[in-house]
Amino acid sequence: MATVTRARYSTGSALPAIPRPSASAIVVNERNEILFVQRNPKARSFGGTYVFPGGNFDHKQDDSLALTAIRETFEETGLLLASSSAQASSVLDDAALDEARKAIHAGSMRFSSFLSAHDSTPDVHSLLPFTSWVTPVQVPRRFHAQFFITFLPHASSSGFSHGAKHDTIPTPDGGQEVLSAKFMHPAHALLAYNSGRIALMPPQFYLLTTLAQLLPGDLTTREQRERIYQLSRGAFGSMVIHPRGLPEPDSEGRTILTYEGDETRGGSKGRLHRSLVRFGKGGVPTENVLQRNFDIFSEIESQAFSPNAKL
Repeated sequence: MATVTRARYSTGSALPAIPRPSASAIVVNERNEILFVQRNPKARSFGGTYVFPGGNFDHKQDDSLALTAIRETFEETGLLLASSSAQASSVLDDAALDEARKAIHAGSMRFSSFLSAHDSTPDVHSLLPFTSWVTPVQVPRRFHAQFFITFLPHASSSGFSHGAKHDTIPTPDGGQEVLSAKFMHPAHALLAYNSGRIALMPPQFYLLTTLAQLLPGDLTTREQRERIYQLSRGAFGSMVIHPRGLPEPDSEGRTILTYEGDETRGGSKGRLHRSLVRFGKGGVPTENVLQRNFDIFSEIESQAFSPNAKL
């Protein structure tokens, strides 16, 4: 991963790279645990960090970003968000799933061909929009990442759905993108981050902090799901966030990473929508404090997210 320093989140870039469209799935199981993959420290992007499964839109394979999220989740973890006929579901055991995901990842099998062969339909309608994020202009490799959220078992799925799955998926050039996949409760993931046991990038930290407040306990309730659905249908779900650093750090030397709706980014006076971030080795944050002093259900100021809002 390219080194991310405070300068990368400050001002100015004459010819910024065009963000690549990508998608990630935030998969919540019945225990309020969220699916993560740990990226290889040598990966070109987000090396060593824990992220939600996802990847780049492939115009040869995907007809929507939701399908991108489903395909990449299958490739990276073995969890297939798709419904099958009763006859087809009997052959979708772990061995068949793992063989297929490696073939799809290597490019020797199309995802659509695999689904058709097993009379399966990707469960795109179970994926709900849950913000999108655009990499700052100063970073050489940029992405426009659409995040979706979905719940198990309400989404049709096969394969890996709880605990830890330790395996690697070789890329076509012999490298490895993902070291392992596991489910963690958002509160536990944040504790692991704060104690230095895992690494998170700002979008994942932001969304986990939000979900830790909305998904307390170890059993998903109907009320919790309804709150998430409400967020997705409202202004929160459609937020497009362009992180941008202020020119000067805070009093403790942390980068002040601002988001739309902050008082410096189109929000009302006193409105805070920012993170205080300390970047460590390789540009991976070692400290992150989210400052958001408004209700995300009812107080998002839409004018800060309009197409004419200043970035």
